[in-house]
Amino acid sequence: MANIHDIAKMAGVSVTTVSRVLNGHRYVRKEKKEAVLRAVRESNYHRNINAVHLSRGKTSLVGVVVPFANDPYFGLLIEGITRAAANHGYHLVLVQTNYDEKRELEALKMLENRQIDALIICSRQSTWDIIEAYMNEGSIVMCEDTRGKGVSATFVNHYQAFMMALDYLYDNGHRNIGYCVGRRNGANSLRRAQAYKNFHNKYSLSLNEANIFYECYHLEDGQRVAKKLSTMEDRPSAMLITSDQVAAGVMTCCLEEGIKVPKDLALMGFDNQPIAKLMHLTTIEIPIVKLGEKLFQQAIQNNKEPTYEEVIVKLIERETV
Repeated sequence: MANIHDIAKMAGVSVTTVSRVLNGHRYVRKEKKEAVLRAVRESNYHRNINAVHLSRGKTSLVGVVVPFANDPYFGLLIEGITRAAANHGYHLVLVQTNYDEKRELEALKMLENRQIDALIICSRQSTWDIIEAYMNEGSIVMCEDTRGKGVSATFVNHYQAFMMALDYLYDNGHRNIGYCVGRRNGANSLRRAQAYKNFHNKYSLSLNEANIFYECYHLEDGQRVAKKLSTMEDRPSAMLITSDQVAAGVMTCCLEEGIKVPKDLALMGFDNQPIAKLMHLTTIEIPIVKLGEKLFQQAIQNNKEPTYEEVIVKLIERETV
């Protein structure tokens, strides 16, 4: 396979001239440019893109870590990141972790090895001591509140959002409220759990741990929750569900189990995904695509100091409360 020195020899020019032609420099004599291009065609020469990236100190690639690429929430987040990347001439390297810390570490290693220019972690599995070990290797941006951690972030204040939703359910007459969440110990899950605890203290309500459901990510998980609810003697009168997709699963299965929504069970989702509009689901709207765009913009800013941007959410009232 021909290299740049072979091209220079075939064209009768210097390696510097070949480099200028390949990089689109205007100030190359016409006959030399034609000789180089002819040599490129005849030798079927292809540039070593890794060498080009190394010489430029930039790959124009940004890594994106998500637990599930097929989840509607992360799908919309990727859409926002992709849209912003295209506008800035970047490409994405998608890493699906399934919350496997080893996969997340592989993405951090890519940053360390300069295979990507920046890394966006949409949902973190690694502990902070691991993240801190890579903070000087390149730009890391997260989709959680990282204030005080030295890592840039665009985030939703999940404590306030959860408290707003709980207060809304309380104002609608509900005193026995349960909730569904994904991971038990995720950063956002812990903030929601604190809001739930403080809500019960605020109104002097009894907190029943049986009303909390974990590992709820998909439609099928919502069906599992609804089946469990149908067997409970002291069933919650309302459920706050951190995914519209899961809420839709709960709602569908409730119909099968003879639980009327909202008469027997009020339902409130999160995100305001298309399925929430279709099923007239009351929800907390998160501008997910906009969130993704902002994450990408932070990733390529290369600020010396971390930046933080909170995305504002709003309550969408429909027919399930």
